[in-house]
Formats: sequence, C-alpha cells, structure tokens
Amino acid sequence: MQEIMQFIGRNTILCIAWVVIFAAVLYTTFKGLASKVKVITRGEATRLINKEEGIVVDLRQRDDFRKGHIVDSLNVLPTEIKANNFGELDKHKSKPVIVADASGMQSQESANLLIKAGFEQVYLLKDGIAGWRGENLPLVRGK
Repeated sequence: MQEIMQFIGRNTILCIAWVVIFAAVLYTTFKGLASKVKVITRGEATRLINKEEGIVVDLRQRDDFRKGHIVDSLNVLPTEIKANNFGELDKHKSKPVIVADASGMQSQESANLLIKAGFEQVYLLKDGIAGWRGENLPLVRGK
C-alpha cells in the first residue's frame, strides 16, 4: 500500500489522467447502453433495407445527396428534423429508420429527435455514407 502511495505521489499527473480516461470510458459505455438508438454496420443496414423495408434518412446537404446516396433514401436535413418537419418520412414511423450523415459522427442528435417524435426503430449507420462508399456499396446519383 505504501508503494502505491509513493507511486501516486511521484506520478500525480499520470494518475489523474488515468482516472479521467477511465471515467470517460465508463461514461461513453453506459451512455451507449442506455441509448435507444443503436449503431449498425453496413451489413445490418442492408438487411434492414432488404428484409424489413428499412428507410434510410440521409442528413447531408442537397448537393451532397445528389452526388451519391443510398437507393430510395430520403434527404431530410437536421434543421428539418429539429422543426418536426419530416415530410415523406412521417409515414414510416413503424419501420426501421437508418440515419446516415457524411461520416457517422453527427447523426446522433437527429436520431434522438426521431425517437422523441415517435419513430419506433431508429438506427445510426456506422461511418455514414463515407463508410458505405468505402466498401463500394451502391450509390445512386440525382433526385
């Protein structure tokens, strides 16, 4: 026990950093477990689209959407979701909804808002459209 106290005394900054990192890992782990929104892989997304009539919600700007998007996806901007303006998406509340952005890093808030608006099954596409494109999965242009 005395050796541990000496180590902490000599390496205070290191020990504080370790405690902060440990707390951050615990926080993100429990936050992810408590979330109603699940992050899914491209394979799981493909299964939801093909087998369960899943709907992809593409959060990117209109120009990016036109340059390449997942087949039959709906382009709904985060600002529209915040304003509860779901458009065509509103009739798909009972179907799986897969939320995708450019890189998978900024879709959490929109997904949470969809859950609050009554959408039953909301998922986040891991790595977003960049990950989809990176695995050479099909994208369509236009619309």
